[in-house]
Amino acid sequence: MYSTASSISGTPDHKLYQTERFGQAIIDSFPVANGNYTVNVLLAEIYYPYDKAGARVMNIKVQGTLAFPNVDIFAQAGANAALTKSTTVVVSNGTPTVELDNIVGGAKCSAIEILPGTSGPSLLLNFKYPDGTPVAGTLAYTVSSSLLSFQGSAPLNNGQAQCVIFANPSAMGISAQFQVNLSLTDTAGRLIWQFNIGMNPAQVNIGAVQSSALNVIVQKM
Repeated sequence: MYSTASSISGTPDHKLYQTERFGQAIIDSFPVANGNYTVNVLLAEIYYPYDKAGARVMNIKVQGTLAFPNVDIFAQAGANAALTKSTTVVVSNGTPTVELDNIVGGAKCSAIEILPGTSGPSLLLNFKYPDGTPVAGTLAYTVSSSLLSFQGSAPLNNGQAQCVIFANPSAMGISAQFQVNLSLTDTAGRLIWQFNIGMNPAQVNIGAVQSSALNVIVQKM
């Protein structure tokens, strides 16, 4: 265990990120009823000798599948700043498992949150080049408001990424006007697509939406 008294940016709940477990591997299982869940892995780089890019890199697996490769907390969020990695899973064995594995500097975790249900319709993002071939790269997102900020990323699978739209943003602690940023980088690390939108939780009403898709044509660089 390690802790800090420093305040944590990007979250109203500083105490949640001011302590951490660390090691070569961290494996947690959670007894839950079978069904759909959102898994949030809460991270913050609070160990000052590691406040530089590349000092700590780890893999995060959910249900045995590599969900977030090469996570560098400082490179993505900076020091003493909240970083959330989120994904959805279907649990059929009653025990979803989250595993954090060291690549450089040791694995670490502040907290893990398991939210029941997918809470809304799915959104399929489909990225292709003009010749019809799927884009290879990583889709990253950031959701931020005056009260909190969280972000995550996932590699494209055959040019596609699927996410769940939360019909009730307040379930994730979002009560103020918030901004959503999506960005896509190719395998060379170049930014090739970006999308920004501002939303007011009081005006979000997507309960009747079953599913949706966004098809994006990306120019090759």
